[in-house]
This record gives sequence, C-alpha cells and structure tokens, in this order.
Amino acid sequence: MKNYHFIAIGGAVMHNLALALVEKGYHVSGSDDEIYEPSKSRLSKAGILPKEYGWFPEKITEDLDGIILGMHARIDNPELEKAQDLGIPVYSFPEFIFNQSKDKNRVVIAGSHGKTSITSIILHVLKDQKIDFDYLVGAQIEGFDLMVRLSDAPIIIIEGDEYLTSPLDRTPKFFHYKHNIALVSGIAWDHYNVFPDFGEYKDQFRKFMETTPDDGELIYCEADQLVKVAAEALEIKAKKTPYKAHAATIESGKTYLKTEVGMIPIFIFGEHNLQNLQGALDICLALGLTKEQFYESIQSFKGAAKRQELIAGNDNACLYRDFAHAPSKLKATVNAVKSQFPERTLIAVQELHTYSSLNKEFLPNYEGSMDSADISIIYLNPHAAALKKLEVLDEESLRDGFKRPDLILFTDSQKLKEYLLQQDYSKTNLLLMSSGNYDNMDLEELKAKFK
Repeated sequence: MKNYHFIAIGGAVMHNLALALVEKGYHVSGSDDEIYEPSKSRLSKAGILPKEYGWFPEKITEDLDGIILGMHARIDNPELEKAQDLGIPVYSFPEFIFNQSKDKNRVVIAGSHGKTSITSIILHVLKDQKIDFDYLVGAQIEGFDLMVRLSDAPIIIIEGDEYLTSPLDRTPKFFHYKHNIALVSGIAWDHYNVFPDFGEYKDQFRKFMETTPDDGELIYCEADQLVKVAAEALEIKAKKTPYKAHAATIESGKTYLKTEVGMIPIFIFGEHNLQNLQGALDICLALGLTKEQFYESIQSFKGAAKRQELIAGNDNACLYRDFAHAPSKLKATVNAVKSQFPERTLIAVQELHTYSSLNKEFLPNYEGSMDSADISIIYLNPHAAALKKLEVLDEESLRDGFKRPDLILFTDSQKLKEYLLQQDYSKTNLLLMSSGNYDNMDLEELKAKFK
C-alpha cells in the first residue's frame, strides 16, 4: 500500500486529490492550519481529517512514499523541512498528477478564462458516451463526486492552471503535465501578484504551447487575438487547430446550435461559452469521438458550478451566480446574460476579492467590463484588502477604473443584501459574480424573490 502525506490538505484540489488516493486504496494523512467547508466534512467522512490544525513534524516518517505539497504551505514549513531532512520525495500536486499519468494520453486545457467550462463539457460528453477517462478539474461538476480521478484509464483530461506550482517551484502548474494535446482558450492579464508584468504573463502561454510534442495537437482560440498571434508564430511540427464560437441562434431566451444535423438546443449561452463549446468539440474530435456523439451529449450539459449558474428563476426573471473575477471573465459573463435576455434589466454585482482586483494599479484593466449591465454594483470587504496589505478602494477610484459614473459601492454585505432584497425583479435578471462568497451571504431570501 502506498503511503502519502499532504501538507496543506484542505485546499480545493488538494483535498480532492487526497480523497481520490483514498479511493485508489492508498494510505493518506495530512495537515493544515485551516480547513473550511466542504473540505472539512469530506475529509472527515473519509477518515483523514487532521485531529488538530497546525504543522506537526512528527507526522513525517521514513515509511512515507512521498509528500504532496500544497501552494498554501510556506517554504519554511516544519513538516516540509523534516521531509527534506529525511530525503522523502516531495511532489507538488501537478508533479504528482503527471507521475500518475505518464502512460496516458494527456489533454491539458489552459487559458486565462474558460478552462473549467471547457474541461467540464469534455468530461460530461466523455461520461455520457461511456468512455473511460481520468481527470483533474477546478470546480465541482454535476455527476462527478470528486474533482480528481486517477485510475487505469488511458486518457486524462486536465484543467491546466498558469498559477505558481508550489512554494518550492515558482513556475506555472501547466508546464508539469507534459501534454499530448493542448487547448488555449484566451490570454488576459491575471494573477497580478505573481505576474506584475503582462509580457511575462503572456510568455508563460507561449512557452506552454511551444512544448506541444511533434505528434501532438495544439487547439487554440483564434477569436482571441493574443492567442492567435502567439500560436501562429510558433514553429512547431504539431498539428494546429484554430477555433472560434460555434454557430448558434437565440430564440425566446434559449440558445440553439446550428449544425449539419439541424438545430441543437443547449442550456449554456453567450459568445464566450460558444467558444468554449467549440474548443471542447475539437478536443473530443481529437480523442476520436464524432460530431454526432458530441451533439447528442451536449444537450444535457447544464454547466459547471458557479459558471453562469442559474440558482433561481421564473418566466421573466433569473438569478445567476458566476465565478467571474478577472476583467475578461467579468465582461464575458455580463455580456452573455444581457445578450441572452436583452429585454430584461440586468443588475450585475461584482465582489472584489482577489489580490489583482483589489489592487489600485490593476483597476484600469476593468474599464468597460460592466458596460452591458443596467445597474452595476461593486462589493468589497475592507478586511479582505487589509489581509492582502492593500488600501481600500474608494468609490471615486472604482468609478474611474470601471468607467461607470453610476457605479454603486458597498463595503458591508448586510447592507448589500438589504439593497438587493428591496429591488423589483419583474423582467429583471440579477447576476452575482465572485471568486469568494460575499462573506457567507445567505442567498435563500434572495432566491425567494425569483420564485
């Protein structure tokens, strides 16, 4: 039996990987200085929740086959130092995933936006078509218990993040998967805290595409100018496949794909999602599926959690939740909801939660990102800014950055909730966007407004 210890086991991907290894029959232990829901309950149910929070070097023993190191851990972590002293192999989770999938056909989905949606579509189609595969995805998906699966399947679908690998490795995660097939959906400046220079950020994607093997395939979104220029300039022998939004039409708030076999109804919508869908189709074709198989399965795909997720609605109003936080994601989501329901008023709420979004120097990148909304609202918690050692953005700076003179700012989640509850949602959509949770705002009362 293999024996692995997780340093920072509570993270979204880390705890899912731990659970996947338990399912595989490995012995798993772990530590963390904080673990929140749902990680806490899921680790507890599997019997691997740490008995107490903190770091305990005594947990690191010579019988371990390896350490899996999370990004949350610091470089001077006492458990990490003990493992290094004992000569125990230390893996970041991307390195470990590669280690477990060396003999598989590795498909990596990369890009500043759309990664989770594209990966989710591919997973849904493969599962619906009863094809055996492993995966790593960055969000919980309907029909999948875990965000990670490792088995003897011949294929693995990986959501490839450009963020740093671990405290020991300051390169992007996606380099470690050594893809056979790669997709790049778009490039838009993100992770300002580790890539303060946009040129350096863009270069990570160029390097990633450049590593496509001669017998592999690079699938790229030609609708994104930065991706198109970078991909077309590459001197690689691998097959290059450009894609853009799948042809579609909207009828009475419902999107239909235009295909050779007729009009295909789908649940997802918006130009950005139609690009994601086409990219997923090209991946499925590269894996040997037919267009007919893809169109058959895509009709039942309802989207990934918090990606234009409909959480309440009636015949003339909808409440959507979305993970959007970076400027490009924000703009794509706002535009999609407004385009789908042009006759409805759109109230868009964005929580500034990440280091980039709370940074005054990065703020101009949000210009025009909420232009399609009829009412634009920003929520930020001063405590979140303080934790990141940033000054609290004022209303004037935000209005100037977003170029919305009518932008409304809230710094108290209760007051935001009261404001939203007071609105009339007749022929009105409400879009809540955040990589956080509005300080645990209870949405049940708000959902009731849409019944």
